[in-house]
Amino acid sequence: MPGARLRMPSALAHLDGDGWLLFATRFIRLFAYGSLSVVLVLYLVAVGLTEPQVGLVLTLTLVGDTAVSLFLTTRADRFGRRRMLLAGALLMAAAGAVFASTSMFWLLVLAGIVGVISPSGQEVGPFLPIEQASLSHLVTARSRTDVFAWYTLTGAVATALGALTAGVLTRSLLQAGWDSVSGYRTVVVMYALFGLVLAALFSRVSRAAESTPAGPRAPGATASLTGVHQSRDVVFKLSALFALDSFGGGFVVQSFAAYWFHLRFGIDAGTLGSIFFWANICAGISALLASRLASRFGLINTMVFTHLPSNVLLILVPLMPTLPLAIAVLLARFSISQMDVPTRQSYTMAVVAPEERSAAAGITGVARTTGAAISPVFVGLMFANPLLMNWPFFIAGGLKIAYDVLLYRAFVAVRPPEEQTGRV
Repeated sequence: MPGARLRMPSALAHLDGDGWLLFATRFIRLFAYGSLSVVLVLYLVAVGLTEPQVGLVLTLTLVGDTAVSLFLTTRADRFGRRRMLLAGALLMAAAGAVFASTSMFWLLVLAGIVGVISPSGQEVGPFLPIEQASLSHLVTARSRTDVFAWYTLTGAVATALGALTAGVLTRSLLQAGWDSVSGYRTVVVMYALFGLVLAALFSRVSRAAESTPAGPRAPGATASLTGVHQSRDVVFKLSALFALDSFGGGFVVQSFAAYWFHLRFGIDAGTLGSIFFWANICAGISALLASRLASRFGLINTMVFTHLPSNVLLILVPLMPTLPLAIAVLLARFSISQMDVPTRQSYTMAVVAPEERSAAAGITGVARTTGAAISPVFVGLMFANPLLMNWPFFIAGGLKIAYDVLLYRAFVAVRPPEEQTGRV
């Protein structure tokens, strides 16, 4: 209508400078992750690694990300969230630089362990837990899930654009006469540069995003090591369940899923970039619907009953006889698979003590990374045997269905404050 103006979503209307800065860093980081995930396995194979070696590199990379995340996030609320975010960004830049400059197996392993590399296109390292805690500190409980939904959409769009950009860029370079290693390496160099950009942005986060302790911390070895005390039991229970979910998801991380499409249908990086562009767009849009469902049916119900059918679709992907059908099922799966992400993040922030949010998000995030870190070793071995290359999808779907059932049984009665009558 003439003269009409676009209105900002109400959940974002009251975000301050720190909030918008964290949205910007989320976009840049996930763009880098998405671009790397499309070419990472192709790049490592091109520089001479075998598929089992690639699986081992990815597993040890995720193990290293777990250690880095645990160390930084459990200290963020005490020593400064901005400092820990800066450290993570510099480790991301350093890891990208090493991956781009060598093909030596042991150096790649070392850089993957010490640095921050995302083989999945999803969050790794200390960034997500600390940003979640900061955003929860900056918004109200009522708007938290909506903010996290837009935060998830931002990341999904960035991942999609990164995947598309990497595919288009590498295809253009190959058509221009570049060899495959040089084309893929260009994306890895970009990843390192994005780490430096993130470091510059994180240096501008203000003290308003820092933790405000509620009072003296209770003594205890576990509390001092993990950063949680009041929320310890619920955090450890959620962590065990999230680890199971991610162990299943680790069999189909985006790098390996892209490689599976390459092996099964013979498609190139450009086509892979387009596929995962639309997959991540579908995932991001679904996040907004998730916040609406959660406001009506509750966070746990939304997490479980949107996740179950997505896992059935995951099992069906390798059963499709043609590329269009496989893509259609993959997109259908992505259109609902990420509805549990903003709801899971919001639920975790809601049921733990405010002064323990960074640590709680870090521990549950580490549990997810740990679970996902184990799987690639087995996937690499499966891809080395053509008869087993479809099995990662079946294993992933089965394990993730088990997670949904166990999560519902354990937490359906544990409601966050905003879902309790008379509470905000």
